[in-house]
Order: sequence, then C-alpha cells, then structure tokens
Amino acid sequence: MKKNFVLDTNVLLHDPNAILTFGDNDVIIPIYVIEEIDRFKKELSELGRNARVVGRMIDDYRHKGHLSDGVPTPTGGRLRVLFTNQKLPAEMGIGQTMDHRILAVAFDLKEREPDKATIFITKDTNLRIKADALGIRAEDYDTEKVTADEIYSGVAEVQASGEEIDAFYRQGNLPVEKLKGYEPIANQFVHLRDESNGAHGALGRLDPEAKNLLPLLKARGSVWGIQARNREQTFAMDLLLDDRIKLVSLAGKAGTGKTLLALAAGMHKTSEEGLFQRLLVSRPIFPLGRDIGFLPGDVEDKLNPWMQPIFDNVELLMNLTRKDKRQGRSYRELMDMGLIEIEPLTYIRGRSIPNQYIIVDEAQNLTPHEVKTIITRAGDQTKVVLTGDLYQIDNPYVDSSNNGLSYVINRFRGKAIAGTVTLRKGERSELAEVASDLL
Repeated sequence: MKKNFVLDTNVLLHDPNAILTFGDNDVIIPIYVIEEIDRFKKELSELGRNARVVGRMIDDYRHKGHLSDGVPTPTGGRLRVLFTNQKLPAEMGIGQTMDHRILAVAFDLKEREPDKATIFITKDTNLRIKADALGIRAEDYDTEKVTADEIYSGVAEVQASGEEIDAFYRQGNLPVEKLKGYEPIANQFVHLRDESNGAHGALGRLDPEAKNLLPLLKARGSVWGIQARNREQTFAMDLLLDDRIKLVSLAGKAGTGKTLLALAAGMHKTSEEGLFQRLLVSRPIFPLGRDIGFLPGDVEDKLNPWMQPIFDNVELLMNLTRKDKRQGRSYRELMDMGLIEIEPLTYIRGRSIPNQYIIVDEAQNLTPHEVKTIITRAGDQTKVVLTGDLYQIDNPYVDSSNNGLSYVINRFRGKAIAGTVTLRKGERSELAEVASDLL
C-alpha cells in the first residue's frame, strides 16, 4: 500500500533531495513549508543554498502539472503541495503557529485519505511528540541512521595463534585468509591477540586491497615533538603519515589528541619532507553557549577567537617558552614562511586546493553537503584530515548520527583511499580524562 509522506521544513533544508527518497509513495509539502523556505533563500549559508535548491526543484515540477493534484516524480511517486483549513483539536491548547499549520496538513490528510498511511517526517523532536499525540505516525528523517556508538571505529581485535603472530613479525605480513572468522576491510587496523597468551600480540593494518595484514609505519622518533601515547594514537599517526591515504577521519572525545596529532603529521609532511606545498587548517565557526555578539576589528581580529585552539596547538608544536613569547615569537612565523595557513571554512568553498595537507577541525559541526563541498575542493596530491567529537555538536541542524564527520566515516568505510580511527583514551590531563568520563 502506498503511503503519504508529509515533509517538514527542516527536512528539506537538511536535504533538498529528500523529495526523491520516498520511492513510489506520495510526498506532500504543506504550502506553509514553502513560506518558511522563502525566508531562508537570501541567506549566504548552507541553509540559504538548500532553500534556493528546493525552490527551483519544486518550480521545475510545477511546469509538469498541477502541484495540488500531484506531479509524477522519477521514483514513481507523486509530489503534492497542499494547504488546509483543518484546525487542530482545541483540547491541545495549540495556537496557529507555522509548525502547527504544517502539522494540521498531516492531520487533515490522515482523515481525508484513510486508505493511505500518513507519515509525518520532521527533524523536530517536539513536533514528532505532538504528531504522536494526534495519532499521526511521525518519524525522523535520516536515510542512513546510525547512532554515534555504532559508527565504524576503524579497529578490530582478532584472535590468532601464537605461530601466526610470530610469522607476522618474521615475514612482515600475514594473509587475511589465515585469520579465521574475520571479515577484512581495507585499511582497517587489527590487534592480533594470542589465543593462549594474552600478553602476546601484534598491531597491523590491512592493505588497501584488504588481502594482507601489514606492520604499522615506523615513525623515526617523535613527529614534531609528538609521540603516540596509546594504541589508537599509534593507529592515527600511521594513517596521517601514509601518503597513499588521501582522506583520514579521526573521531574521539575531547583531549584524545586528534587535532594535535593531525597538526604534527601535517607539519612533518610539509616542512620536513616537503611533500605538500603548505598545511591548511580550518574549522567551522560555532559559539559554545550564548554568543557574545559581533567582534570588533578587521577580518583577522574577528577570526582570532575562533581559531585560537588551532593557534595554541601550533605554538605547542613549536615548543615556545614564555621567553620566546615575550620576544614576540608565535605561530605567525610559520604563516609568514608560507608553511601553514589558518582560515575559516567560509573561504575554502569554491577553491581548488592542490598539493596541500588540509585539516578540518570540529568536522562534527558540518552537514553532509558541507563536507562533500570541502572534500571535493581537494586537488591533485592533496590530503584531507577530518577531526571531531561526535558527542560535542554545536550546530543545531545536525546530530551525532547525521553530521558530516559520521557521514564521511560510514561512506568511505573500506575504501582504499581512506582510513579512520576512533580515539578512546584522553591524554590531555588526568582531570580532563576523568571529567570527560563522568560529566
């Protein structure tokens, strides 16, 4: 039986192509959604872009027939734009806000077309609760819903015999067919554990063809003064220093070293090995808590508070003492030398960026489309590193399962050109680690 899917405004602003994701069912857009989308169309943001795309798409369908009657979609369904005079039950004490008018369309449709199941699709939690109270089936919109705990970690623990582990050390590789019960994934890290001796084991990473387990890259000493302190950091450094891997995703809670490791590897590849023209570091701009309003000064002055976490990490890598800072030494030395460039994501869009080591910090605050826009900026010989904490999201339009970082991790799982690691253990300080676990 075909269904009626009534879409809320936030669904179309999140994904302009949502109209085409419901197969041969009817997609209903309340006229009030069009009014709300119209308010966003002039914004110079992701929401503004999506609003304009939605407007053009619906206008294209308008030329194919009457939207009130239904226009066929390529998936075999119909697109309808409807309004209603239906009032919600007075017992709910609900005024005629725009959200409630949208909900009233779904309520009216449920009564007028009982032969079809009516499903209200919205990303607004409270509106889903109200719909449920009205007897309307309501669902979140997410074509690839995965909780943060289910995100691919990039690491597997595999039981092996002592002989197989010894052979791995001796020969420098181990064919995956010898690992019983293990389903290989390209570039996945494997912790081999001896079945009979828990203290005996080995660390490796599958090759891009997922046929052989290979030893990790051996970094000579520290990388810009930074050494891996735990297993996951060792895995992360392996990906960051491997020139074959063009896209690296590092997820983990605060203090696990994601940004610092990425910066250290980027500076090593840029300044010491000279494999990249420069290190480009960027991050989205979202305030923590209540915003303090407009900041004075020129563009650089306005950006400094947002970029300060990056500056702090770069100065840590430079090993600057208090005396050095009093004498005026800072991260600007590297910028003046052309080795590092730090800028907000606003200025990356539209560019083609060849031969650079790009780090996008706080990538969990990006939408899937924004991440796609950034990665597709990468030119020849460019490496992209995304870092972020899936549990610290400041963007109100994404959550832990549909943000840009989790989207990339899931889509690039098993691809020869990409690798990912979820860092577990905090290394910032004992206090930060305990606070991260308890608070």
